[in-house]
Amino acid sequence: MGNISDRIALIIKEEGISIRAFEQHIGCSNGVISKCINKGTDISSLWVSKIIETFPKIDPKWLLTGEGTMLSPSSAASNSITSSKSSPSIPTACHAPHGSSEGIPLIPLDAVAGFPAESSGGVRLEDCERYVIPEFENKGANFLIRVSGDSMVPLYYSGDLLACRKITDIRFFQWGTVYVLETSQGVLVKRVQESVDHADSILCVSENSSVHHPFLLPRDDIRSLSIIVGLVRLV
Repeated sequence: MGNISDRIALIIKEEGISIRAFEQHIGCSNGVISKCINKGTDISSLWVSKIIETFPKIDPKWLLTGEGTMLSPSSAASNSITSSKSSPSIPTACHAPHGSSEGIPLIPLDAVAGFPAESSGGVRLEDCERYVIPEFENKGANFLIRVSGDSMVPLYYSGDLLACRKITDIRFFQWGTVYVLETSQGVLVKRVQESVDHADSILCVSENSSVHHPFLLPRDDIRSLSIIVGLVRLV
């Protein structure tokens, strides 16, 4: 069935995400998969391995050779690669029992800046829902937040749980990366770009840019900053 770039394009279509979101899922630089699909450039074995690792429901033999079907036999039987076309393949989340100290806490949006809680106040961990997701714990995730709104569709949907790791130094950004920013406007999930004309601000960009237009955010309005290390989509 075509070449490997055609099959990668089919995976992206099946997952219902953008090429850029797919690149983020496997951890490669912006444009690597885009060039493979649109220009027919070769893709290294490293990224093929990452695709197989990140999307375990995909049959490796099909991806490499085109033989067979997209879904591995076990996942095809359960039809569980996605519960909807917009849901990417993600690790399984187990809801920890109430009062448990295991797992990653789900922090209310208005309490992100106060997490981790100090003895003087902040969000009470015993009041938080927790999810056991070993893959995200291994990546250093220390809290989850729930997405609200449609500004980051199709990358993230309202109700998605984002696994986040707080950054202590909020002065530096990796341009083009999606961050969780706690500001005076509340918690924002935005792709951050450099503002050439305003050195004291950053440009916050939504994936759903036809509805939510980019805007400038003063650097001194950023109270806390986190990177996203994983996604849980509850369906």
